[in-house]
Amino acid sequence: MRSHLLNDTTAESYRRSVTEGVERVANKLAATRRPFTGISPDELAPAVDAVDLDKPLGDASAVLDELEQVYLRDAVYFHHPRYLGHLNCPVVIPAVLGEAVLSAVNSSLDTWDQSAGATLIERKLIDWTTGRIGLGPAADGVFTSGGTQSNLQALLLAREEAKTDDLSRLRIFSSECSHFSVQKSATLLGLGSSAVVSIPCGRDKKMQSVVLAAELERCRAEGLVPMAIVATAGTTDFGSIDPLPEIAALADEYGAWMHVDAAYGCGLLASPTRRHLLDGIERADSVTVDFHKSFFQPVSSSALLVRDRATLRHATYHADYLNPRRTVEERIPNQVDKSLQTTRRFDALKLWMTLRVMGADGVGGLFDEVCDLAAAGWDVLAADPRYDVVVQPQLSTLVFRYIPTAVTSPAEIDRANLYARKALFASGEAVVAGTKVDGRQYLKFTLLNPETTVHDIAAVLDLIAGHAEQYLGENLVHA
Repeated sequence: MRSHLLNDTTAESYRRSVTEGVERVANKLAATRRPFTGISPDELAPAVDAVDLDKPLGDASAVLDELEQVYLRDAVYFHHPRYLGHLNCPVVIPAVLGEAVLSAVNSSLDTWDQSAGATLIERKLIDWTTGRIGLGPAADGVFTSGGTQSNLQALLLAREEAKTDDLSRLRIFSSECSHFSVQKSATLLGLGSSAVVSIPCGRDKKMQSVVLAAELERCRAEGLVPMAIVATAGTTDFGSIDPLPEIAALADEYGAWMHVDAAYGCGLLASPTRRHLLDGIERADSVTVDFHKSFFQPVSSSALLVRDRATLRHATYHADYLNPRRTVEERIPNQVDKSLQTTRRFDALKLWMTLRVMGADGVGGLFDEVCDLAAAGWDVLAADPRYDVVVQPQLSTLVFRYIPTAVTSPAEIDRANLYARKALFASGEAVVAGTKVDGRQYLKFTLLNPETTVHDIAAVLDLIAGHAEQYLGENLVHA
């Protein structure tokens, strides 16, 4: 069994196995004609259930053959131009190369003696990102598993910086369109989801700063503590960006921690044309970025950035076997001192490889392309009488609803839209997301693939309409 360990004597076996795996995936990517096969859980489960994990195949080629049946054949492929579902991006090749390197070397980013140069590369990328944001010379941060973890740590820091020991008095303010991880974080931090004050959005799906100001004043009048304001720079459903300058001014006035969840909108940091949409983010106390969304990185690649590195002390715990206190005096750079995680992958390498090969403008240019595509998609939807589109996009998301002329029941229209989404997914021809707006069922294009075209958008809209009309025709006849 030692022959399967990666070391100096098995390097050639490693090379052959990885090369074969890469060839299989490359062939699959080249041959994929639909984003999904349409297979159902009940259809795929027997193949997985039939695998006896106590009887190894013993050969990588045989395992790859099996993997074709249980995974590769029926995977959802984000690189296909008609994958328009969630915030999943096609990945750039330099980042995939970085993934291969980091997995093989297997550095752990908790301490210097497990990572060496990897620690310095991560720190350099943190400095690069805080510089792009404009957080100032005292800024710092750490890579995380994703936006949910980044938001949790940001609100942990906000809780610890709040001027009260009575957790029941603390309040977090976020828009009704903010990410669910705000409520989840409040619960995990012992505040309870009721500590989150939901601020309504306007028709543009941005937080209404006037209402925020009134709620902050009410909070203070009731003797409560405005712990944090979470501004969203790229909401999951609409890609809308809250009014960051106005929110920053209110955070200053009421002494609240300002956190900007830019998990989606962080691609604007590299945009050659749209960086101004993030004006005001430089005033934040903390910022979440997900490079695995709009920087075209493989999952996972996220970071939490803070204005004042001293606030990261709230996540610091020392263990004699890992990061004893003396290492601080010796100026040994242990990233675990900043992180909620202990063992942590060298995910920063993927972004490093990407920037060194493509440059920031190259990455930002790709994000600009999908934002331009969304603007063109808006024009298509706005001109199509079959559809109601909710809001003109700031980033690359379109939320819309099929509206048949012969049906007036909102509930029946809901069912037609939901059916159309499910039927489209089952066909495998395209993948779209769904959400609710004012309690009604809507559909969503999340455009993160520069290879997607306006023709693809128009074709998928025709497919949706066809499925919805089929549903309505069958149900109206039976009714």
